[in-house]
Amino acid sequence: MTQRKLTRSPGVSRRRFLATAARGWVALCAAPWVIPATALGRGGLRPPSERIQMGFIGLGGQGMGHLLGGAWTYVPGGYVARADVQVLAVCDVRRDRREHARQRCLQVYAEKLGQPNYRGVDAYADFRELLARPDIDAVLLALPYHWAAPMSVLAMRAGKDVYCEKPVAITIREGGLVLDTARQWGAVYQAGTQQRCEYSGRFRLACELVRNGRIGTLREVFAYRLPGAFWPQPWTTTEQQPVPEGFDWDLWLGPLPWRPYAGEPGHALPGCFVGDVNWSPHHYDIVLWGPGLTAEAIVEIEFVPPTGPGRQPAVRYHLPGGVVVHSDPHPGEPVGQEGGVCFVGTAGRIAVDRSQIVADPPDLLCTPLRPGETRLHSASSHSGNFLDCIRTRRAPVCNPVVAVQTMDFILAGGIALALQRSLRWNGSQRRFEGDAEANRFLSYVPRPPWGL
Repeated sequence: MTQRKLTRSPGVSRRRFLATAARGWVALCAAPWVIPATALGRGGLRPPSERIQMGFIGLGGQGMGHLLGGAWTYVPGGYVARADVQVLAVCDVRRDRREHARQRCLQVYAEKLGQPNYRGVDAYADFRELLARPDIDAVLLALPYHWAAPMSVLAMRAGKDVYCEKPVAITIREGGLVLDTARQWGAVYQAGTQQRCEYSGRFRLACELVRNGRIGTLREVFAYRLPGAFWPQPWTTTEQQPVPEGFDWDLWLGPLPWRPYAGEPGHALPGCFVGDVNWSPHHYDIVLWGPGLTAEAIVEIEFVPPTGPGRQPAVRYHLPGGVVVHSDPHPGEPVGQEGGVCFVGTAGRIAVDRSQIVADPPDLLCTPLRPGETRLHSASSHSGNFLDCIRTRRAPVCNPVVAVQTMDFILAGGIALALQRSLRWNGSQRRFEGDAEANRFLSYVPRPPWGL
């Protein structure tokens, strides 16, 4: 949390400064003390020293869900309802969204504190003004895809801890910059791939059982989503519409090439993405958690043409140790309607999604882990884990090493899909081996002034 120091102006002598401070302290001691209830932890909030002061950037469905409570955010009432958080600022390029969010926060705090005129939440159109505030400890980012990595980097450089919703990064080079910045600045960074924490811990259990050999030697993993990649493509449409009043379209585009406004863009613009960089990270995170693949591994990425009518091209990842990851699920697997993962070993299989965990043979799930067996990072609340790590400075469960490795895996597979050929990915160098054409897809040139 922000700490303030007692300072003096350069034009005041040390003796005068100390004398003035002493007189003020005497007057303060002689006066009756009136301490606000909030400073003592009453009025529904903890004392200021125990509160994390936050800003929220991006106030669409996911951002508002985090702020006020909603689907896939797993915090009843949102962060604004937490006693250990103080929301100080909200930000969005759309005026109606930021003003609505501010008014809702003011209403919550006014009722909680019994202060009808509470005005302690500010609204910003430009995220840089919010990041410049020294009293904000952490930010939650729920942004258009192309803004996730650049804004995370700028926030960490501004001394903020960061919770960032997917896709973390849309290019491999961006992901590396997020990782390097977190290391350089000592920032706490949590990615919004919450399956490691939520859903009653069933994803963690599946991975622990795999790690401890319950299915024998792991041979195959079926991931129930295709990976994706990003690269800029020419803007070919001639359609153009007036920019809605109160919407900063230029700031929304940010690092993307300029193009005219042609209607509500949602999370991403047409022509910028291939595959799925929003839903896939959830599942490939678990794909990698099960075998415990290190970020430095060399992975062979096999391009698989369509195998029949109505089938999409796919990729297979060949991991060290002979494990094969299939991006195209095998027909008839027991789960998959909600994404999910199926681990297949020499002695059985375990499949898991957000609704269930199943095994063949079924008794694989009945034997509890024994003392001394491998246990994975355990947290029952994804947002709670982020806040705990801000206080302790420990690494969150979806820290930048984990998050960037997952995105590298997805984006490298997406580049193979885009080029329609097999590739060799070197994780320690974070590039493709001996393949200049594929390496051109590692990044794109951002529009000034957004180069990092």
